[in-house]
Amino acid sequence: MLTFPNAKINIGLNVVNRRADGYHNLQTVFYPVNIQDALEIVESARFEFTSSGIAIPGRIADNLCVKAYHMIAADFPLPPVHIHLHKHIPIGAGLGGGSADAGFFIRLLNDKFQLNLSLAQMEVYARRLGADCAFFLHNKPVYAFGKGDEFEPLALNLAEYFTVLVMPDVHVSTAEAYRGVKPAEPAYSLRDAVRLPVEEWKSIIKNDFELSVFTNHPEVRGVKAALYEAGALYAAMSGSGASVFGIFKQEIALPDLEAENVVFYGV
Repeated sequence: MLTFPNAKINIGLNVVNRRADGYHNLQTVFYPVNIQDALEIVESARFEFTSSGIAIPGRIADNLCVKAYHMIAADFPLPPVHIHLHKHIPIGAGLGGGSADAGFFIRLLNDKFQLNLSLAQMEVYARRLGADCAFFLHNKPVYAFGKGDEFEPLALNLAEYFTVLVMPDVHVSTAEAYRGVKPAEPAYSLRDAVRLPVEEWKSIIKNDFELSVFTNHPEVRGVKAALYEAGALYAAMSGSGASVFGIFKQEIALPDLEAENVVFYGV
């Protein structure tokens, strides 16, 4: 059984304060984009995880799909499976690729083995794996708050715009991004600001991780600047970086950026 986990971008990201449990309270908008991995499970004589495409760092045991399988297998009599993940969503990009794989995998297990889990039950499992994993069970634009795992539906549609995502040759770990951020109450309501015309976002909507990431990785700052120079209505780093997206009124060529060591994605 096969599924195609997609990425997300963050439109605005406010790091409000640090929680007693070690996480941070956030305010952000998750918006799904059409950059996809491919994820397959088949029954097998023994449990196995393989991957192709972009190399996945770390131990197999730490992969969120592997963790999700063992977590759910502790509650249901699942047979051994072979999981294959073809990785296309960039890693260390702020696009939620690992979380997407986990959320889609939970739904895939539920469908393949007819576990009859409700959306609320799947969310409980997803939240045990990571703060934004549950979003990918919804996979629709939401205003997210708390740890990034509490959601309010959001009527946001960017289909009439041309959105491009640029991935510079930089990897930014979440830990690195958080080390440089200074939590603070935002001066605006992101929930309200994102309802304004896209043309007004530039002066209002911010990503709190940009200050430190741009300082450590000026090439990421350069991508954002180039997108604005090319006429983007709004441009921002997604999540904790390092990918940067630009929203344009119409399709546009970006020859200056294309000459740099970056990867473009149509979203």
